[in-house]
Amino acid sequence: MKKLRPLHDRVIVKRLDNETKSPSGLVIPETAAEKPVQGKVMAIGPGRKDKKGETIPMDVNVDDVVLFGQYAGQTVKVDGEELLVMREEDIMAVIVS
Repeated sequence: MKKLRPLHDRVIVKRLDNETKSPSGLVIPETAAEKPVQGKVMAIGPGRKDKKGETIPMDVNVDDVVLFGQYAGQTVKVDGEELLVMREEDIMAVIVS
């Protein structure tokens, strides 16, 4: 499998599958289902640089489950797998279990 190494403050996220049944048990066709807004962080960049050229470390880690906007990031396909490349600032929260 090819590997992606994100640059600067970018993050590689794999969307998590959403439930394809409604609460009442109806099956929702894939074309009608909303894209999930949570995913698993697969890789992170080193962080962005401040005005002095020092690297500001990332607030997310690999394997974190995160929430992001429905239209956040750029979709890329790597070895048939759909991934998102987004800036750290597009991530709204980390889900803590």
